[in-house]
Amino acid sequence: MSNFLATWKNNAEYFRLLELMASLSNIFSDNAIPFLHYRVTENLFCKYYNAENLSRSDTAYDAKSRNFGIGIKTFQLEKGTSVEKVAEFNAISSFLKKYKGKDLAYQVSKARNERMELGQRLYAIDDGCYHIIGRVQKGLTVFNSEYPLINLDSICNVKDTGHALQFEDSANFYSFNYSKSTLFKRFEVPADKVDISVSIIQDPYELLKQLLLTEDYEGKYQDAFKLQTAISSHAEKARRLDFGKTYVILPLFAMKADVKYVPLKSGLNQWNAGGRERQADEVYIPIPAKINSNFPDFFPSKDVSFTLHLPNGSLLSAKPCQQNRKALMSNPNIALGKWILRDVLQLKEGELVTAELLDRMGFDSVIVYKDSETDYRIDVCRTISYSNELFDDGEEE
Repeated sequence: MSNFLATWKNNAEYFRLLELMASLSNIFSDNAIPFLHYRVTENLFCKYYNAENLSRSDTAYDAKSRNFGIGIKTFQLEKGTSVEKVAEFNAISSFLKKYKGKDLAYQVSKARNERMELGQRLYAIDDGCYHIIGRVQKGLTVFNSEYPLINLDSICNVKDTGHALQFEDSANFYSFNYSKSTLFKRFEVPADKVDISVSIIQDPYELLKQLLLTEDYEGKYQDAFKLQTAISSHAEKARRLDFGKTYVILPLFAMKADVKYVPLKSGLNQWNAGGRERQADEVYIPIPAKINSNFPDFFPSKDVSFTLHLPNGSLLSAKPCQQNRKALMSNPNIALGKWILRDVLQLKEGELVTAELLDRMGFDSVIVYKDSETDYRIDVCRTISYSNELFDDGEEE
């Protein structure tokens, strides 16, 4: 049993903060069922369990504690059960439409398992669970649930409802929504849980005003309001400027006539190029010209090395290479290829990277964080999540 599962109930501060945040529900709604935004619960969990936040990586796990992965979900519970979204497959919806009935259940389950296994390889995760914050009448029910792969050999009770395909494996009930290409799973509340009573504050605005407007601020409410407006505006600008300063997105694909593809002889398929003998793991990650022109200080000068931290904790020596710094490469060059081709994508030598493969895995780009002039971090992501920042002129590199 993981240390988290053995001790999770002992974190009184975490449960107290969940209660306090839920008590402010009337800021958002007037329902007797408390409201909690999923980003709030993710951040609270990571802060009070000292877990690594993976929620921005677009993989199957939201947090990691040592080698234990956690999927954090917040949803409304009715009668101790709820069917909730666990995966989206919009990128491969055209592929899934080729199948029906049990064959479709198998393909959806296989794709789900591949996403989970990708997360396990990326972050060196060997076990995991769901951590659930269930919103109930005047309270919260917090519990953990198993996070298993779908048992492909035991898929049964397949039923087409017209708008969804329902099926089970040996342990769980699932439902695949046709129109949204989304997989749902049934969650049930176990006996091992924590119930939190929440007294929703009727007028949270008045409480916040009393907390913020002390005697020193009496008579200066308008000034405080103006200051808050200015701070909010500045924060919004800072959020937008964050791209290009502390992180960038590097697509692993190219575009031609609005069609996404991975070049056959460059980028992740550089090993397939001609001109000289190539090593099987020889790759580079393309750096769009727009990144270098708009954010010239994000990466160092050509051939200046830095430490690149991989999601699994390994370190590589990397640097911008080629003319106009258009390639992110490792030293030795094959180290980056071994990581992304063999460890992440699990391709055999000689297998090409394709856009279809990336879509199936659930990512088509990498996100690179700049922690200092000599330390960077890399992770996988979906470009669509950041398209406004990367393709701000409407053109796709």
